[in-house]
Amino acid sequence: MNSVTILDWGLGLAQGMLVLAMALAAWRMLRGPRAQDRILGLDTFYLNGMLAIVVHGMRTGSGLYFEAALIIGMIGFTATVALAKFLMQGEVIQ
Repeated sequence: MNSVTILDWGLGLAQGMLVLAMALAAWRMLRGPRAQDRILGLDTFYLNGMLAIVVHGMRTGSGLYFEAALIIGMIGFTATVALAKFLMQGEVIQ
C-alpha cells in the first residue's frame, strides 16, 4: 500500500462518517423537542456539510470546493446567530 491509497481510503471513510453525522443532525432537527435543539441540529448539519465539501475538495484536488465551504460557513454562522437572537429576544432586527 502506498500513501495515495491510504489517503484515498481515509478520505472515503471521513466522507462516510460525515454523511452519518449529517443524518443524525437532520434527525435532531426533525425530532428535537425544543426549538433550541432544532437550531443546534441545524448548526451541526451545516458544519458537517461544510466539512464534507472540504473533504470532497481534498479528494478531487480542486480548490473551488474550499471557496464553497467558506461561503456555507459564513451563511451558516449568520443564520445560527440570527436564530439564537430570535429565540432570546423574539426579534432579529431592533
